[in-house]
Amino acid sequence: MKTALCALSVFCFLLVPLSCARNPVSGEKEFMLLSDEDETRLGMKADAEITRSFGLYEDARLTGYLDGICQRMAKLSHRPRITYHLKIIDAPVVNAFAAPGGYVYFTRGILAAIDNEAELAGVMAHEIGHIAARHSAQQYSRAQVAQLGLIVPDLLGVPLVSGLTRLGMGVIFMGFSRDNERQADALSVEYATKAGFDAEKLAGFFETLERMNPGSDRSGLPAWFSTHPSPDDRIAAVRSQARDWKAASGARELSVNREVYLKAIDGLAYGEDPRQGYEEAGFFYHPGMRFQFPVPAGWKVSNTTTQVQMQSQKGDAAIIFTLAPGASPKEAAARFVSENRAKAIKSEALTISGLNALRLLADIPSKGGAIRLVSCFIQKGREVYVFHGITNPRLFDAYHTIFDDTSGGFRELSDQRKINRKPDLIRIRTATRADTLERTLRSLGVQENRLKEAVSLNGGIPGQTMKTGTLLKVIEPGR
Repeated sequence: MKTALCALSVFCFLLVPLSCARNPVSGEKEFMLLSDEDETRLGMKADAEITRSFGLYEDARLTGYLDGICQRMAKLSHRPRITYHLKIIDAPVVNAFAAPGGYVYFTRGILAAIDNEAELAGVMAHEIGHIAARHSAQQYSRAQVAQLGLIVPDLLGVPLVSGLTRLGMGVIFMGFSRDNERQADALSVEYATKAGFDAEKLAGFFETLERMNPGSDRSGLPAWFSTHPSPDDRIAAVRSQARDWKAASGARELSVNREVYLKAIDGLAYGEDPRQGYEEAGFFYHPGMRFQFPVPAGWKVSNTTTQVQMQSQKGDAAIIFTLAPGASPKEAAARFVSENRAKAIKSEALTISGLNALRLLADIPSKGGAIRLVSCFIQKGREVYVFHGITNPRLFDAYHTIFDDTSGGFRELSDQRKINRKPDLIRIRTATRADTLERTLRSLGVQENRLKEAVSLNGGIPGQTMKTGTLLKVIEPGR
């Protein structure tokens, strides 16, 4: 008890200087556990985890174009001296987000939804606003205080930023407060206007998002409204602030640059990219790694860059497929048992589709009691893949056949039609005559079952009239 009291006293003593930080935007003192240097290191750790988990969209031309606008507005922010990094996440979900220390992320999904440079600048300035006001660093500080047991050892010698490994990307995706969002909106209007963009277009983009109401994608990456809760009267507030900043700037005209933006995203991959793996007719296919396996009927599939997760309809069982470290199934299984303190019940060598494999039945201790799993390690070339079928021990008999059928169906993918699948693309086309948006999109080849989707992508309203020569986004089906 005396030791605990001493540690608490040290915590209270050290917390005073750490909490006296001045906010770069408001100029007011605020509670903050992170220095600027700590925040930079935290951002680097978060960036490594984000890029590893979700992957980057490799398009140097498009990334360079976005980065140019990002650097332009970063210089106008309240923290112009930190280094900003703009990255495109290879995910179809509609979102943009920021990590501490100057990291700004746009998904290719939100790039498809944005309709002009002014909207792009508004969203980008909003994320820069979160960084400038240190909103993520504030969240981190609050999360650390909520876990007092983590703070005390940190302050007694363990680097504070090491806490990221315990909090993970949850700090980035837990969602900002409505006050944070109002401040980021206000900063967005300020920065975008100073950069010469029509900040009022951000309000129009919020309206487009509300019509689209996008949800999370199969990678598990959340959508915009999950991480950016909408304050009351947000759209009206942005419009009012934009008019005030325009008047204060004295600018007669502010840029929208729709044509420039649309030409920049011509050819952008749209929706799920089959090259990263895809589910179709009860099977999961991965063209790059050349494998396939069956998916249990009715199970939800989530595909990330590091694993495929399948969850039962009731949520009481799961199958995780991933790469396993090790030179052979036997070595990989031994490492898994050691690293997870698993209690091996049964182990047997077998052959699956001509490939060497090892099946392991084991229990793993957890806070809620033991978890039972059957793991199937399969050697394919130099890689060892593993299926982990996981459930409660009392439910194992109900699911073990599904677990075995899934791993037992693993085999080489040789069907060229499956291997050569290409993603849908955003293509920019020109309206050849004045007509309604729907009829114009039909004339440009948009299929009927994707018409509503294409209307939303163009920020349009059903029945809206298009002028001759208007550039429009159409969805070109993958082949």
